[in-house]
Amino acid sequence: MPDPPNGLRRQVIGGLMWRSGSQILAQLITWTSTFIVIRLLSSDDYGVFAMTASVMVLLSVLSGTGFASALVRSPCLEPHYVRQVFGILVLINGALIVIQFLAAPIVAAYFRQPVLADLLRTQTLVYLANPPLALAVALLNRRMDFRAQSIANIASAFAGAATALGGAVAGWGVWSLVYAPIAMVWTRATIVAFAVKLRTVPTFRFSGAGGTLGFGTAMIITQLLWFAQSQSDIIIGGPRMTPHELGLYTTALFLAQIVTSKFIPPLNDIAYSAYARLQNDRALVSAAFAKSVGMITTVTLPLFGGLALTAEPLVLTVLGQKWAGVIPIVRILAWAMPFVTLQILFAPVTNALGRPRLAVYGAVAGACAMPVCFAMGISRGAVGLAEASLVGLPVLAAFTAIISMPVIGVNVRMLTSAMVRPVVATAVMMIAVATVDTMLPRLPVTIHLLCLAAFGFGTFASSLILLWRGSFIQFRAALF
Repeated sequence: MPDPPNGLRRQVIGGLMWRSGSQILAQLITWTSTFIVIRLLSSDDYGVFAMTASVMVLLSVLSGTGFASALVRSPCLEPHYVRQVFGILVLINGALIVIQFLAAPIVAAYFRQPVLADLLRTQTLVYLANPPLALAVALLNRRMDFRAQSIANIASAFAGAATALGGAVAGWGVWSLVYAPIAMVWTRATIVAFAVKLRTVPTFRFSGAGGTLGFGTAMIITQLLWFAQSQSDIIIGGPRMTPHELGLYTTALFLAQIVTSKFIPPLNDIAYSAYARLQNDRALVSAAFAKSVGMITTVTLPLFGGLALTAEPLVLTVLGQKWAGVIPIVRILAWAMPFVTLQILFAPVTNALGRPRLAVYGAVAGACAMPVCFAMGISRGAVGLAEASLVGLPVLAAFTAIISMPVIGVNVRMLTSAMVRPVVATAVMMIAVATVDTMLPRLPVTIHLLCLAAFGFGTFASSLILLWRGSFIQFRAALF
């Protein structure tokens, strides 16, 4: 199997070290603050915030980052081209501010929560930071310079954590959840813009920008459809559940999606830049994709399996007894998350190969299937929404794989070969942990959790080393 050129390989490994290292540190900061804030706030606060978040996610999808992404794969980068992209971003985000400001009372009426109008209007501050942030990140990604982004991620995590924690202690309630993301995005935008020495003046003359507009529009359509897939549970469930029940569901979703929402997207940023460099050598692309699927599956599968098994002691330890209602929801969602992880690995490579339509097709399928599943499951409340994910997401992952594999140059045998080892090792781990769980004496819940986690990690690592020592060595060599 061919390997990428040494220079690119060093850049990818360096990017992984910076992004993964900074991401871990940033998430440790964020999680520490988040879990403290969860204990201070109520499930009603999180339910109301989830209603605003569904609107923010929708409009953020339309914020134009796809246009900035076109800079990454452009063969040459002319100043006028950069100015055009900046102009597009400014126009789009200006329009979003107006739309959200005017739509705020309508959204408040839909969810029957009057406070949403003020929350949404305050959140428009995010869109002011989007244009310089998206442009600077795209320019840094093009250079495969992830050091500055890593510093920005850590600093923004500190800013968001301090804002959320300070607000919760001061009694701001749901407002502490609103101000934290604003502090994060402005901190991140300031640092990356400074790092790239962003002095670009936007232009609003778009002659010759047809390719950029086409690529960016395809990306927006894909992200908009992804919104329909990923947020339709809140849109469908929000009006039919109390803020308390919605807060339980979204908190369970936060725990289940920690890996897919916090760690996979940064890795996909690196992957997209790397695949764009390799787009003219399909053999290298297919080999790199299969290897990345194997590595990411090796890291994520045991985490999801462990979450399903230890949901009760984990929730009681981290969130406290008042959040016990999220336990059955977390258990169900943990089984669905591996399919989300697999599905979102395809888009970076097909986009980098100049085939964004494939991601659009997958998103169309998700936008059609998941709302139907959620509409059928809502009768069972939050648990029904989780069960709907477990039904729909495996089908979507299979569909995305079927339409994407021929373009990438991989087949079922290659993907199966890449995933069989972590799948078997995870199965062995789960059987062993479930067995030990029934044998442990009555222990304090935190001690019980630590025992299961330590035993699970040891079992999984031992399975990989003993059964597939050669693959373990190859995995370690790829990282170090």
